Amino acid sequence: MIEVIREKCVGCEICIKACAYGAITMIDKIAEIDMDKCPLCGACVSACPFEAIIIRKFGQQAIDKSQFKGVWVFAEQKNGEIAPVVFELLGKGKELAEQRETELVAVLLGYNVEKLSKELIAYGADRVIVVDDPALKNFLDIPYSTALADLAKKYKPEIIISGASVMGRSFIPRVAVELKTGLTADCTGLEIDKESGGLFQTRPAFGGNIMATIVTPNHLPQMATVRHKVMDPIEKDETRKGDVIIEKIDLSGIKDDTKFLGFEKDETQTVNLTEADFVISGGRGLKNKENFALLEELARKLDAAVGASRAAVDAEWIPYPHQVGQTGKTIKPKVYIAVGISGAIQHLAGMQSSDYIIAINKDSDAPIFKVADLGLVGDLYEIIPQITKKLK
Repeated sequence: MIEVIREKCVGCEICIKACAYGAITMIDKIAEIDMDKCPLCGACVSACPFEAIIIRKFGQQAIDKSQFKGVWVFAEQKNGEIAPVVFELLGKGKELAEQRETELVAVLLGYNVEKLSKELIAYGADRVIVVDDPALKNFLDIPYSTALADLAKKYKPEIIISGASVMGRSFIPRVAVELKTGLTADCTGLEIDKESGGLFQTRPAFGGNIMATIVTPNHLPQMATVRHKVMDPIEKDETRKGDVIIEKIDLSGIKDDTKFLGFEKDETQTVNLTEADFVISGGRGLKNKENFALLEELARKLDAAVGASRAAVDAEWIPYPHQVGQTGKTIKPKVYIAVGISGAIQHLAGMQSSDYIIAINKDSDAPIFKVADLGLVGDLYEIIPQITKKLK
């Protein structure tokens, strides 16, 4: 917890300027901290020249870091198919493991999934730990977090990484809480500190305006979720050999207030947005839901996926699974076409690594043109039909 020592506080307001979250106010010349806003980042503690603000840690115990070894990748799968982000994480995990002179382990949870182990080894895993249980057939937070946390307590990995997917974002924080360690979400970079051997975890912060590098110096394992399409998989090698360990975890006594009802596929997505080579996205400039038909017609000609900015999704012109950006999907297509999208930093965070970017906007000063390889300034209602006609 964070505490203001009233006897030391002089009301200088330096802490207010240091707080990026607006969590500090002055009441009767004494700093007051709103715990609903405070993330315990410690900026105010460092800034206070009078040492009037302190962070107290309860229940923290010293750990023997020599007991922790190995880099783990959570091998997300659905309906017997490994999520593409897993192969990217195995590529990065292999690099991290080599630097730490340790092994790369893929952790596979599910039902009737042991057969997937061979593919994980082909993509770089030295070992695969499998928990094959009917309770894990369909994803639910509590059984999955219990299984992964129990494995981590037994084997004590040094690093655990997962995709920042819907599944990863949902249950990995529970695992971190159970293991009493930190978690950095939505990372775009992972590197080993050559001096300490710790994990540098880099992610966008403050709306993507800065890149923050985060460390977990006093707790293990070091945990992070990583965005899709920001790392490269290693080349698949089906001749690679590795060990497969089958673990049994008792999940029968778990109390869970949620249950799996069923899965409904998004019929509006004819092409997988995160895997498409061509993506055409619409923004506020489309003006209404009906005008997305222009993009859908062009997408069919290009065999492209249809994306959208947050503004278009918030306006309910298109469902959330199409959203590209910091609060949506991160993609890396060969060609990205932004139509009527101004190019806010939050949107750029999800698509700026595309191989080739085409922007169509009537505002020549739109920020999207700063990252575009090709810019078309004009009326999208004239340009898009002409492109579609040309392709026909």
